Amino acid sequence: MKYREIIEKMTLEEKASLMSGKDYWTSNDIERLGIKSMFLADGSYGIRKQKKASDKIGLNIGNPSTCFPTAATISNSWNEDLAEKIGEYLGAEAVDQKINVLLGPAINMKRNPLCGRNFEYFSEDPYLAGKLAAGYIRGIQSNGIAACVKHFAVNNQEQRRMTIDTIVDERTLREIYLTAFEIAVKEGKTKSIMSSYNKVNGTYANENIHLMKDILREEWKFNGCVITDWGGSNDRIRGLLAGNELEMPSTGGETNEEIVQAIKSGRLNEKVLDECVDRLLDLIFTTEKALNESYVKIDIEKHHRISQRVAEESIVLLKNKDNILPIKPNKKVAVIGEFAKEARYQGAGSSIVNPTILDNTLDCFEESGIVSIGYEQGFERYGKTNKKLISNACELAKKADVILLYIGLDEYVEVEGLDRNTMSIPKNQIELLDALYKVNKNIVAIISCGCALEMPWINKVKGLLHGYLAGQAGARSILRVLSGDVNPSGKLAETYPIKYEDTPSYNNFPGEEVSVEYREGPYIGYRYYDTVHKEVLFPFGYGLSYTTFEYSDIEVNKNSVTFKLNNSGSVAGMEVAQLYVGCKSDKIFRPKKELKGFAKVFINAGETKTIKIYFDDKTFRYFNVKTNRWEIESAEYEIMIGASSADIRLIDSIWIEGNNTELPYDKSNLPSYYSGKVTDVGLEEFEKLMGKKVPISTLDKKKKLGYNDTISQCKYAKSLIARISYYLMIFIHWILIKLGKREKANIMVMSIFNMPFRGISRMTGGIINMSMLDGILMIVNGKFFKGTAKLIKEKNKLVRSKRNK
Repeated sequence: MKYREIIEKMTLEEKASLMSGKDYWTSNDIERLGIKSMFLADGSYGIRKQKKASDKIGLNIGNPSTCFPTAATISNSWNEDLAEKIGEYLGAEAVDQKINVLLGPAINMKRNPLCGRNFEYFSEDPYLAGKLAAGYIRGIQSNGIAACVKHFAVNNQEQRRMTIDTIVDERTLREIYLTAFEIAVKEGKTKSIMSSYNKVNGTYANENIHLMKDILREEWKFNGCVITDWGGSNDRIRGLLAGNELEMPSTGGETNEEIVQAIKSGRLNEKVLDECVDRLLDLIFTTEKALNESYVKIDIEKHHRISQRVAEESIVLLKNKDNILPIKPNKKVAVIGEFAKEARYQGAGSSIVNPTILDNTLDCFEESGIVSIGYEQGFERYGKTNKKLISNACELAKKADVILLYIGLDEYVEVEGLDRNTMSIPKNQIELLDALYKVNKNIVAIISCGCALEMPWINKVKGLLHGYLAGQAGARSILRVLSGDVNPSGKLAETYPIKYEDTPSYNNFPGEEVSVEYREGPYIGYRYYDTVHKEVLFPFGYGLSYTTFEYSDIEVNKNSVTFKLNNSGSVAGMEVAQLYVGCKSDKIFRPKKELKGFAKVFINAGETKTIKIYFDDKTFRYFNVKTNRWEIESAEYEIMIGASSADIRLIDSIWIEGNNTELPYDKSNLPSYYSGKVTDVGLEEFEKLMGKKVPISTLDKKKKLGYNDTISQCKYAKSLIARISYYLMIFIHWILIKLGKREKANIMVMSIFNMPFRGISRMTGGIINMSMLDGILMIVNGKFFKGTAKLIKEKNKLVRSKRNK
């Protein structure tokens, strides 16, 4: 151990105390040994360090910080160097605010387009997500502090995220849901990882030996710290045994005492605790050194300009009929839409950032060169139809040559803790578009949201620009693309289906009450659509430019693929060339093609560049569930170079000599997976893929409610008081929605309805301990008087204990 000498000076109680938080955002300290508290702060796309009440849930406004574009936006840049640059600036701001651990990036896969936190995730593709995340991590940690990659693992929905059991086969787990984390660990060298709330195949991720020890520690050689998601610890001792160092937030010392008693009773070997303390001390000392030695003066304007550059390179041009873009000089433009005046530029929830500067679209027109003849709101932000606003917008539209229509989703639709219930934009925005189309057909729509949308209205717009959530400089960045000052180069990091029902996980999202079954296997996103030739609205990797590119002269060898890329248009631009690989053998089921490399290249008009993309250890591998390791099948592989997954420009092939090991599957047992038609896989076939029986996914409504049942399950409680309390909460939620208090309504769902009962203890900093929770559960389960007596008794005991300290 690196810090054996210090650890030997600690008492058992001191060692245990380091394993949980001091308050909501800081770790514990031991002053006599010079061990200081660490500060941990949210930081996926900007620093969120609260101005006050750091012991509270984290909903107070944060210190001003640069709000960069979200991960969903930046992933459209396909630029690793840019991701690293963002990381450097995020890390510098973290050092300035004395933050040891920055809680990000978030790299969960976009399994389903309705996940409420997709705005914070990179992609549906693990290779792209992993490469960009590694860039972020290198940038953040170049400042000496730590990145904390989250949420490990298979956390792809918000509904019931603290209790849901993710049922996924081993191969899909490895190839789709762990690969980005593997790249983050091996290439990004992340110093810490946040474990997710959910169970994985029956065991909470934080306690999952297979995830935390077999894969993370032993296979990937990760020697950093594992930190729980806030309130994500179920059984503290099992968590320690799995290698979890730090439980957050504080539990008021309750779980520290559990650790002490577990060692005294022999349930836990003190050596396990010492190893966890050693890894945690390394995180504390190395990050504290950086904070002490580094002096960073933040240039707010410079950081703002970097945010603008990132946004410009991430904006995606989806449609440009009749070359309506860029806006021609002297064209009269009508600006319509609520999001033009009050930009939608970031997500919501724990990641929300208080920006240092915020560009406003209406203030940026003069410098853009676009001639605006006026602005109309057009629609109410939160979905209510307003005919007067539509009428006013149409009157302005009649006077314009081109309409710039700013539409999208509001901040309470895309939020941590809640999944969306539709892929549509609000009805009142579509009504506005329909009305505008009748008076002026030259419409350019600018979308603001962090996710894929259905667009049955797309034929009513000539131009379509998706800004995603472009950060504090997004408004100016979008105008620079519209004006032609910037040639768009963003390409989609996720597929846009024509309708939600087309998605492969449609029948299995967000799962039943107990579990969610990943019956589609590895066929998520383009892996499914391309395999079964399903028509989509926009394919993965798609994005238009104001110029054109031609691909030629492909050459393949065992180490790389080389080709030429020519800018055949009239303006300079950047192109994202994408390498896809497909195996021609049908012995093992696979998607038709998978992304295995990419290169973003700037090319002047008329210029030709030679591009080389190297193969790596992930280019030809698959995970063999029989041998329990990565293998390469001896076969011929197609090497495809494309402008998107559906626009393959060059194809060659190469024979790869593999391992020739035992084949993992009996083809006759898995017809859906060998065909790729996985939208309606039956239970029997899914169990054959899993290699075991799948647990029942619905609640047993007759059983007593326990620690890991959610508060929303009080509707099934034996206690009349509990059931009344549940319906009272439903009524309050309804009232909040009606009163327009949508933020409070969302918080109610996130922090009450979907919280397990143990969360009452884990998230109250010791105010309610587990013994008191036992009394609450007695009440919920119909033993009102006995439970009340227990609750009062344990409360008094806790008060006496604190008084005697």
